[in-house]
Parts: sequence; C-alpha cells; structure tokens
Amino acid sequence: MSSTATSSPTATATPSSGTCQDTDAKYIWNDWQSGPVGDYFADADWWATNGYTFAQKTVICDYNSWYVQATADNSKGDGAVKSYPNVHRDYHDWGTGKEPAISSFNTMTSRFAHTSPGVGIYDVAYDIWLNGVADAGSTEVMIWTDNHNQVPSGSKIGQVTLSGHTWDVWSSGSNHYIAFVPVNGASITSGTLDLLGFFKYLISSGRLPAGSTVGQVDYGVEVVSTDGKPARWDFTDFDVTSS
Repeated sequence: MSSTATSSPTATATPSSGTCQDTDAKYIWNDWQSGPVGDYFADADWWATNGYTFAQKTVICDYNSWYVQATADNSKGDGAVKSYPNVHRDYHDWGTGKEPAISSFNTMTSRFAHTSPGVGIYDVAYDIWLNGVADAGSTEVMIWTDNHNQVPSGSKIGQVTLSGHTWDVWSSGSNHYIAFVPVNGASITSGTLDLLGFFKYLISSGRLPAGSTVGQVDYGVEVVSTDGKPARWDFTDFDVTSS
C-alpha cells in the first residue's frame, strides 16, 4: 500500500489518563454535545458474529481520541463484516425525524487520522447516511480511507478525483449503497475531506436525488478478520465542520 497522508496523526489519549471508558460492551452511549444540531456519539456496534471467533474491546477517551482492539476470523470464507466501531456526528433529529437538506449547506468538511494493524481483512471508512439513518429509503455513502483485502458491495461504476485523491466508485442496490475506495490500494491515514464535494458529485452524476438530506456522518473500522489474533486500530483525530 502507498501512503497519501496529508498530516501527521495526533497522539491518542490512553486509559491511564483516567478519563477514558474501557468497555467490551456491544453499545456505548457516550455523547458529546456540540450544538443544537450535530452531536457526536460513540458506538461499538457488532453483529453477525455467531460461528466466528470474535471479541472486541473499545476504549473511548473523546470523540476524536479512541481505539478498538478486536479479534475476528473469516472461517466461513464469506467476508462478512463483524463490527463497525465508530464515532459519529448526527444531523438527524431523533425527536422529529427532520434532517437538513444537502442544499442548505455552504460547506461540510471532515478531518480524520488513524493507524491500522495491517493484518486480516478490514476497511477504515466513513459511513454516511443520507435521507434517513439506516432505514428503507436511506442512501449509504461510504468513503474508505484504508482498505486491507476488503471489497465493497456491488460493482465498480466509475472513477473520480475528490479532495485531492482519486477514488474508484462502487454502487449496489440502485445507488442506495455507494462506496468511494482509494485507487491502487492507497492508504490515506490522515487528512481533510470535503464531504459536500462528494455529495455534489453524486447529485450531478444522477446517483443521488437533488433534494437529499444529511442524517449521520460516521468514521470507524469495518472488521472482517484479524486472522484470529488481537489487532488494534487507533483513531486520533475526527471532526465534522459544516455551515
């Protein structure tokens, strides 16, 4: 893999700081209020682990400082994602169901940094929900910043350069799932992405309705396999800034 990092990751906090939550729970309810719209939450979510070797510990120090240690295998050979521990910023109003329209934003950017173990099968990625959050009418847009032996759903339908990087574009489910994957196995370990630029590209190419709304912006790792041995990912920067 080649590195296209644009800045050095910051040092992560550790449990010894006395302010971190160390848990092997399936869900984490940490939240950091950032304003009337767009609060940050942590989630250690996993699923479909029956019949596999699986264990996971998540240590959350802040929304921009956390790590996960996981053990997983791909014994069935099906490439199933076991978990997606992440931190996300919510734009969806869970009381009213309302979401801001993409057209209402002048800017939306996100900063990120991570380190990966380089073993097994995984992707470090944004998982962005538009037009609702994980419901029947939602559009799921993934931006993979680090891909180790993983393949997106669907088929490759194009290539585009956005935020200074070139991406293969994958789609399935009549464009209800779209993934941007760095070409040639590139690993982008830190940087800033113009998320609004990705949305505008999808709208202009007819893959996203012009009236689409923003529900949630997640950043974390999809764990498929660590070859049955413990492996660790550190997330040392993350934010979403919009206006």
